[in-house]
Amino acid sequence: MKKPQRQRRRAQVRRVEGLPVGIDLKALAAKATYGGSPYHKDIPSFAGRPPKPRPGASICPRGLAKQRDRVEKWLREAIEQGHVGLWQGDFPLRVWHREGSTVFEAVLTRSKVGEYHGYPLEPNEKVEGLP
Repeated sequence: MKKPQRQRRRAQVRRVEGLPVGIDLKALAAKATYGGSPYHKDIPSFAGRPPKPRPGASICPRGLAKQRDRVEKWLREAIEQGHVGLWQGDFPLRVWHREGSTVFEAVLTRSKVGEYHGYPLEPNEKVEGLP
């Protein structure tokens, strides 16, 4: 039997994009929520699901495991500042926040309600146009 070929991950271009016409970022940010993901956790967190770290997935800093309000604030501030990528429906698919030397990426998980999960990017993963 032939061994299946390993899939290669494509290099991902991360870029702050322009906004759709008529978007009220402040109102949109107020609707966004942070739900977390067990795939980026190695200890229990506010997300409520048991940690299930995925191979190759970056792990969120343990100090943030119980700080939903702080992480959600970062998400909303990043949206208000327009640090967003391409859009999926009413929400940006990706949102970026810089905290010190670390850039966090939030990805839209539930597009109808604006729920995101996030993780820190590796130092070599850059976001074009992020101040």
